[in-house]
Amino acid sequence: MMLLVLKLVLAHAIGDFVLQPDQWVKDKQLKKHKSKYLYFHVLIHAIAVLVLLQFNTKYWLGISVIVVSHYIIDLIKLNLTQKVNPRWLFILDQIAHLTVIAVVVMLYSSYTIDFSILLSKIVLALALSLIAITSITAIIMRLIMSQWVIQEDNEDHSLEKAGKYIGILERLFVFGFIILDQWSAIGLLITAKSVFRFGDLSKSKNRKLTEYVLIGTLLSFGIAIIVGLLFKYVIS
Repeated sequence: MMLLVLKLVLAHAIGDFVLQPDQWVKDKQLKKHKSKYLYFHVLIHAIAVLVLLQFNTKYWLGISVIVVSHYIIDLIKLNLTQKVNPRWLFILDQIAHLTVIAVVVMLYSSYTIDFSILLSKIVLALALSLIAITSITAIIMRLIMSQWVIQEDNEDHSLEKAGKYIGILERLFVFGFIILDQWSAIGLLITAKSVFRFGDLSKSKNRKLTEYVLIGTLLSFGIAIIVGLLFKYVIS
């Protein structure tokens, strides 16, 4: 089963990303179903699937489902380009393609999905931990840090919500490192962040800004470490 999954996903990756030039994408968005590149794109997918499945006639139905569904999904995506957020459209498009692949795999593999695992201790603990270090911690950080106002922190000179997303990403990294028992990697992450912020701190020559950044960093890392340790304790 896993070999079939890998082959189909690899064929999808080759067709959708490796062998699809930007020129094709722009032409498809402009001409939609009238674009010749839409059909070239589907043809490449068909060839990639056929080659990876070694032209095995056993899979003819699955190959047909993948090729036809890929054309339909792409056509729907092209017609929604101006109506739906591009990021969400890309995500939904990939989910649709991968769902079709999952269905095809089910046609040729006798396996069942055990949904009870979704309520297992490790999954519940992981879900709670991820929510804690993303949404909950972001709110806690905002409440704690809001008591200080740093004048040099001009939002016009930074990306919108960049600080929030940077904090979430760094906590996810710390959490992952703790699960993997890679404590030294946390030190490297702190060092890397310090290097990136060194320019801002050295230019400002402002002790308050330095203390503000330091408090935020230690608080963020500290919460992630605590959540990571609690997660390991719970699942053990």
